[in-house]
Amino acid sequence: MQVIRGLHNLRDEHRGCVATIGNFDGVHRGHQAILDQLRERARRLSLPVTVVVFEPQPREFFAGDQAPPRLTRLRDKVELLAELGADRVLCLPFNDALRGLTAREFIDLVLVRGLGVRHLVVGDDFRFGCDRRGDFPLLEAVGAEQGFGVEHTRTFLLDDERVSSSRVRTLLASGNFAQAARMLGRPYRLGGRVVRDRQLGRTIGVPTANLPQPIRSLALQGVYAVTAELPDGHHAEGVANIGWRPTVGSHRPVLEVHLFDFDGDLYGQRLSVLPCAKLRGEVKFESLDELKAQIRTDQARARRFFADTAGDPLPLASAPLAREAVTSDSSAGFPADHDDG
Repeated sequence: MQVIRGLHNLRDEHRGCVATIGNFDGVHRGHQAILDQLRERARRLSLPVTVVVFEPQPREFFAGDQAPPRLTRLRDKVELLAELGADRVLCLPFNDALRGLTAREFIDLVLVRGLGVRHLVVGDDFRFGCDRRGDFPLLEAVGAEQGFGVEHTRTFLLDDERVSSSRVRTLLASGNFAQAARMLGRPYRLGGRVVRDRQLGRTIGVPTANLPQPIRSLALQGVYAVTAELPDGHHAEGVANIGWRPTVGSHRPVLEVHLFDFDGDLYGQRLSVLPCAKLRGEVKFESLDELKAQIRTDQARARRFFADTAGDPLPLASAPLAREAVTSDSSAGFPADHDDG
């Protein structure tokens, strides 16, 4: 799969495609249904599938720190889109130049001259352009003039509930990881590369793997029972703190993982961590002795959790047949996503 960063990197060979536009945060089952639509149309037309995303996401540009936390980093998003059959991802920098485009300018610059779109899949209440005049009827009208088709996405329902990024965030915040996994189509995971830190954990008998996190990635914060996928493919149980480590301080959020009964060197390697149960929120303790006592309690609770779940800490109960509805989602921003996340 090819990642194209910015319109200036588009070449003649990138013209002619079936495309969609959105944030695709989390790449949940609703997004997966959109990719299914794209692949079906792409097969009929013998064209590649192109997904247009933005960095930063529009809400992050407009709302800054008040924007919803991300479910997936750009790197992980691209990997998931590739697994779902995207041939190309066009990543547009969302800046003053892009936000200043009118709806017609956006269509002409990105869709017509940039991508040479042959078929576009978007929500039928999709809104875009600094003039807020960009909508589904305008896309249909320009498509008729320029020779590309326009098709609306279908809302994806699970248990008669719309699957959306904001719903996944709510489930994660409440600690309902099994239901979040059903909406994502996979367990929620965090990750990164293990770095050397102050190694304070070793001095108090709790060695940890430290994975710095982007500030906007904190869909979770607190202490959790976790399983980690190790570089060799094996899994290990443990306990993790996600956040700012208020007792010892941190200049950026960190995913700090202690793996039970593990003795190995993970520095410089990538680690994938699956939260399974929330144990508590982050707390600032008055001393390291208080912190050590709480860590022992957290470890005991996490071990009991894994013992009680008997090797199946994140059960994905058989889901009723999910279905697609022919309505689409309300959205806002320039351009808006297929859902509210």
